[in-house]
Amino acid sequence: MSRAATSESRRSAGVALCLLSAVGFGLMAIFAKEAYAAGLGVTALLAARFVLAASVFWAIVAARGRWLARRANDAPPSPPRRAVLACLALGAVGYAAQAGLFFSALEHIDASLTSLLLYTYPALVFCGAVVLHREHVTPCKALALALASAGAALVLLGGGTRGLEATGVLLALGSGAMYAIYILVTEGVVRRIDPILLGALIATGAALTFVLAGAAGGALQFTAAGWLWIAAIATLSTVLPIVTFMLGMQRVGASTASIVSTFEPVVTVALAVALYGDALGPLQVLGGALVLAAVVALQTRGARVLAPAPAALAHESLR
Repeated sequence: MSRAATSESRRSAGVALCLLSAVGFGLMAIFAKEAYAAGLGVTALLAARFVLAASVFWAIVAARGRWLARRANDAPPSPPRRAVLACLALGAVGYAAQAGLFFSALEHIDASLTSLLLYTYPALVFCGAVVLHREHVTPCKALALALASAGAALVLLGGGTRGLEATGVLLALGSGAMYAIYILVTEGVVRRIDPILLGALIATGAALTFVLAGAAGGALQFTAAGWLWIAAIATLSTVLPIVTFMLGMQRVGASTASIVSTFEPVVTVALAVALYGDALGPLQVLGGALVLAAVVALQTRGARVLAPAPAALAHESLR
């Protein structure tokens, strides 16, 4: 096989992996709705999700460590202790808060609307990067920001057949804002951590938060049917999409991987319409398209904060 054919095959495989990741993340809101219908609460669901996901991640970390040790005839280097503690803290505080807000929003509003409102976070990251002097405003980026703002406004003002519940909208927007803050804070920290180890540390930190909160509030109550959806969220919508995103990004680069990941809300909206009859009004559909167009515009122009080195992009694959 020629070098060009090999390169194209590698790129195609990378895009497919990133699409698989987007599908996994897109399924998360659907699985959460089913978990709530099975009698689970937010705290119990997230506690079990992160405990199970962390267990799988640590198993992968251990297996990779043994493989790398045999291959290199030496144990892989350990990350700095300060970086490990920082990632645990970020998972326990920043990521736990974002996940709590997102899953709480799903209790109040449609999965499709929640997903679209979450995707305002890239524009918020860009605004934060400008304020922190990490990014410069260019005409193209200013246009992308305007598209995102207009799109979010249309999503909210478009109504929809079931109307909007203020609590759910605020929770979804808060989830996007918290995710933007989380990304900005972690940008420097995660450069020193292997992406898979990062996933294990973040999931472990978040698990500690929700287990302690659930135990203190007596909220760790589970149902037999609920465990099916917990397993689906932890494996198909947490571990699998994070790993496939990392593998895909290695083949196509950070920017392309991020653009392909915008397929995530499309999956959520399509499934929510098909399964639950979620109905977005015409203005909301237009608004969602503008939000996603803004994300693509920011990525294609190489906004550094959205598409840095592979390790730094690891946090973007965590939902």
